[in-house]
Amino acid sequence: MTSDTLTMDDLPGLAGRELGPSSWQRITQDDIDVYADLTGDDNPIHVDEAAAASSPFGERIAHGMLTLSMVVLPLREIYRVSDARMGIVYGYNRIRFPRPVPSGGRVRLRATVAEVTAISEGFQVTLALTFELEGAGDKPAVAAELVLRHYR
Repeated sequence: MTSDTLTMDDLPGLAGRELGPSSWQRITQDDIDVYADLTGDDNPIHVDEAAAASSPFGERIAHGMLTLSMVVLPLREIYRVSDARMGIVYGYNRIRFPRPVPSGGRVRLRATVAEVTAISEGFQVTLALTFELEGAGDKPAVAAELVLRHYR
């Protein structure tokens, strides 16, 4: 695991820098069930063991959006701006879910700083995120561009 604590003054020179990986994080069936209850996404491939077993996946899988929403803790491990007055998630430019995460699977996060742009009172940082699935090779579970804003 690589942990980077950065300052606002570090941000302009970060484009191209690789961050991570984070530690592994398990996505349990309890996580999946709670997410299904909260969002109303009760697709059987996520919550019904028998239905999921007969699906192309062969087992219950995590929602792609659940996996993506679990970004905060692993991101804090590999990227932190220590002297920002405030930081926000400004949005996502692109999100893909190339590989399903089976119930009980473990993911970890890697990131590359794609772009850093000066904005009023700070910087906008675009991170190219990759959630790796343990034991699954190079095809990521999630690939997304996260846009953050850090204010002085």
